[in-house]
Amino acid sequence: MGIKSFQGNHVGKANKKAEKITVKDCMSKNMVLFTKDQSVIEVVEKLIKHRISGGPVVDKHKHVIGVISEGDCIKQISESRYYNMPMEDTSIEKYMSKEVDTMSPEINLFDAANRFLVSKRRRFPVVENDKIIGIVSQNDILRTALYLKGSSWKYGV
Repeated sequence: MGIKSFQGNHVGKANKKAEKITVKDCMSKNMVLFTKDQSVIEVVEKLIKHRISGGPVVDKHKHVIGVISEGDCIKQISESRYYNMPMEDTSIEKYMSKEVDTMSPEINLFDAANRFLVSKRRRFPVVENDKIIGIVSQNDILRTALYLKGSSWKYGV
């Protein structure tokens, strides 16, 4: 018995348009943004209202200064009970992650997908000229890949 090739058959020609699809083409421009002086309660209310698990924290110039997540808020809730401290007056500045990975809007779809795999993150703020212009999530990448029809990687086929 001979050696079998495990490489699949090529279906059609790869479309060069697929290589040109960037993060800017698939990112969400509708963002829920937070500020460092918002209370944990206010952030939790927004997370629940918008059905999101976190989001970027920005300054008045829309520069990303952190990310706040459900886990960060749960940590504060746990600490507030332990120390018997009210949460209403507690800002998220102490609990947000200050080391933020961002993504350029010009990164192509395939490189962005790989970045998600390597980083284990669920979303990235998309930054251009030091200002946030959108958010790209794993779901955005999957939705766009669905339109590309992975067997030929032709856009909209």
